[in-house]
Amino acid sequence: MANEAVDQRTGKVEPGLTSRAVAVIGGGWAGCAAAVELARAGYKVTQLEAARTLGGRARRIETDHRHLDNGQHILLGAYSETLRLMKLTGVDREQALLSLPLQMRYPAGSGGMDFVAPRLPAPLHLALALLRAKGLDRADKLSLARFSTTARWMGWSLHTDCSVTELLQRFDQTARLIQLMWRPLCLAALNTPPERASAQVFLNVLRDSLGAKRSASDMLLPRADLSALLPEAAAAYVEAHGGSVRTGAKVQALRSIEGRLWQLDISGAAVGGNWSTYFGGVVLATGASQAATLLHGIPDCDTSALCSQLTAFEPEAITTCYLQYDAATRLELPFFALLDDPDNHQWGQFVFDRGQLDAGQAGLLAVVISASGSAAAQSQDLLAEAVAVQLAAVFQRPELGRPKWFKVITEKRATYACAPGVARPANDSGLPGLVIAGDYTAGDYPATLESAVRSGVAAAALLKGAAI
Repeated sequence: MANEAVDQRTGKVEPGLTSRAVAVIGGGWAGCAAAVELARAGYKVTQLEAARTLGGRARRIETDHRHLDNGQHILLGAYSETLRLMKLTGVDREQALLSLPLQMRYPAGSGGMDFVAPRLPAPLHLALALLRAKGLDRADKLSLARFSTTARWMGWSLHTDCSVTELLQRFDQTARLIQLMWRPLCLAALNTPPERASAQVFLNVLRDSLGAKRSASDMLLPRADLSALLPEAAAAYVEAHGGSVRTGAKVQALRSIEGRLWQLDISGAAVGGNWSTYFGGVVLATGASQAATLLHGIPDCDTSALCSQLTAFEPEAITTCYLQYDAATRLELPFFALLDDPDNHQWGQFVFDRGQLDAGQAGLLAVVISASGSAAAQSQDLLAEAVAVQLAAVFQRPELGRPKWFKVITEKRATYACAPGVARPANDSGLPGLVIAGDYTAGDYPATLESAVRSGVAAAALLKGAAI
């Protein structure tokens, strides 16, 4: 890319003016990752986020009761890029995350199972976990062992993608193992029901967790809120390296200047109304539909094929139901899996004891419902009541049916449906100096925090390679 810039007084492109100024549009995890990588490489970064809080679809929100996350997340030890950037930006992993061994544990007496991997070298940790597992009979355990062995032999790869349900049928998985292990794992990882989820992407996740070293399968529960976990630390890093991060700044339009620079039209209180400025490169790190809108509006550029890809994603919702009890209320473990049964209004799939993660949230339980379209269609009052009743029944604790207050948060476009063969665009937009970042870009993982971070890192690498 040419080292030319725009004279801010005349608005003309002036050859010879060195410009290493880049804009990152979007303050989600992908945008924050890109901003950090570019700032680390010496670029002058301006990050623009339309909302007031950084984090995108994984952020802190303010309610009438307290600050909460817009959804409860679990990270994995396999999230190497996320953990690397947390360390780079000064986040203390031990303070920010509770590390637990791989587990799928249901409340005692709920008809579930108890599966916990000891902290031993792989694959011994899985073998011993399977041997010790409660709630699975011999056929279930043999079924799980057969799956793991065959998947490793196949290199965790399929010649032709199919649904997770079809994959499990091919591997002769028992109905009970599907119900207690594979279905909840698929929902948690892909936010897509097994009958519609990509088997290859599911295998990719298993490859890097179950099929890798023991620490890769660790489950990491955020102690800090999601905005503080990485986005705010990333913003501080960017500013410490000479960049700026502006929230409440919405990019209205993009224009290519002589094929060498980009002009951004920005609005919002953060920029004093309306403002136009110029950059040598742009990372477009918004949601897919917002990215399509901006790309479609670029004059004299054919982005129709890319926009078609970006607008083809089918959104999937995630609902988190927060229930506040007396501060002394506590579960036996930081989190449990739950047997959901939507036909009988049992919506919860996992419950987290937030008080065991953050002392300031004592007595607060967070119940997660992935692929929650049908649950989100319920009224918030009825959904919260049904979840509370479900908890009271499975834990055999009547007091859990009477929370002091509740808050239901549904992120309607939390992810996209991770279906077999879904087309995901590359980071390269095809336009000089403009790259795309987001959990929906091409990659091995589904729409997770790690996928977003990896995409941001890859987008930054493309801009750096273009020699801004």
